[in-house]
Amino acid sequence: QVQVVESGGGLVQPGGSLRLSCAASGSIFSIWAMGWYRQAPGKQRELVAHIDNNNWRVRYADFVKGRFAISRENAKNTVYLQMNSLNSEDTAVYYCTVEATTGRGLVPYDYWGQGTQVTVSS
Repeated sequence: QVQVVESGGGLVQPGGSLRLSCAASGSIFSIWAMGWYRQAPGKQRELVAHIDNNNWRVRYADFVKGRFAISRENAKNTVYLQMNSLNSEDTAVYYCTVEATTGRGLVPYDYWGQGTQVTVSS
């Protein structure tokens, strides 16, 4: 199986910064993409940022507005999310997703971490 573990969440004041980390491990044959989603209470899960293996193409949600940056270390099966200028609307559980195969010739699946809580409050 594939394990996905996030870390780095916590409590931060408005205008502050956090860096989230996500590490994938287990029976991974190939990782095709990694990304971050978030979900606030009573709301749907939404894309924050995504990076794939096609020339390191990156997608960001509109609400990021240049505040966040996603990066990836393929050798460590790790993806990061640097979050700056945080505001209360960024409060949510942040989830890491890994699109990966577990063997040659198998189709990729999306694997999810347990989530890490980010709370922005004064």
